[in-house]
Amino acid sequence: MALPTERKPLEPFPDIDPYDHGLLDVGDGNRIYWETSGNPHGIPALVVHGGPGGGGRRGARKSFDPGVFRIVLFDQRGCGESEPHASDPMVDMVHNTTEHLLSDMERLREHLGVERWLLYGGSWGSTLILAYAQRHPERVTGIVLVGVTMTRPEEIDWLYRGVGRLLPEEWERFRTGVPAQWRDGDLVEAYRQLVESPDPHVRERAAREWCRWEDAVIAHETLGTPGQYSTKPDAAMMAFVRICTHYFARAAWLDDGQLLRDAHRLAGIPGVLIHGKLDLSAPLRTAWELARAWPEAELVVVEDSGHTGSPTMRSAILRAIARFGGWETTPDTI
Repeated sequence: MALPTERKPLEPFPDIDPYDHGLLDVGDGNRIYWETSGNPHGIPALVVHGGPGGGGRRGARKSFDPGVFRIVLFDQRGCGESEPHASDPMVDMVHNTTEHLLSDMERLREHLGVERWLLYGGSWGSTLILAYAQRHPERVTGIVLVGVTMTRPEEIDWLYRGVGRLLPEEWERFRTGVPAQWRDGDLVEAYRQLVESPDPHVRERAAREWCRWEDAVIAHETLGTPGQYSTKPDAAMMAFVRICTHYFARAAWLDDGQLLRDAHRLAGIPGVLIHGKLDLSAPLRTAWELARAWPEAELVVVEDSGHTGSPTMRSAILRAIARFGGWETTPDTI
């Protein structure tokens, strides 16, 4: 096993360029973007982005020692640099489901010649990682999840209705962003229909109102990155909202409670669950329930962090990943 690069501990690594990248044909007219960086002979680690539909960001690779890890990033269907892009209203979403993404991850693993890999991701990425690891536990060496979600109906209802009790003015704006006949029903489905409208002005307004609400829920996270949703470029924003509403209106095609019920399939896989105590988007209870059902997982609660992180959370992530690289940190290295 390679030794970690000499550096001050618990600081992000410098950004690096990928040594290889490409577009992988995954069928149904889709090609997913992938890239590899770090040590070509290092420990394989797959970064699974959130959203869903939040591809295109590459900063996560700075959490991995490039001398130790073979860092694999990819953009899920319809977003980032994958093709076709969901910002195009003509792109049919029928071939963009959780099942398709799980198949894509396996196809990418085979394409890169990886036998087993460490999985790292947050928010929606944690849902997708859990689904993949429960399907293919023999392919997983370890798991690091941040801002744990399992995309259960109760979690979706909380984010797009329940948390409105804490943000009544902002939620009322979100609610009135859909036609009156939908306001007391399924708001996620209502927004999904709006972003599928043939009228570009209707689509654009719905996407902006959706992101305005997402930003309202993280506005208190001054140590993280508040306001990140509304600053997305137009194409990235439209793809993000189309894909989010497409998945969340259908509970990601997962049976209610499936990932928690099947946590026993993770037996033998070590994991670290890192969750902010101030996370309104994804309350701590989900991570706590998963930790109780998965004995090999350690729950790390970050007192000063919400959904978008903090310096303390960043240190927790670096510490967890370093552990899987064979580098155990101790209190005097913090």
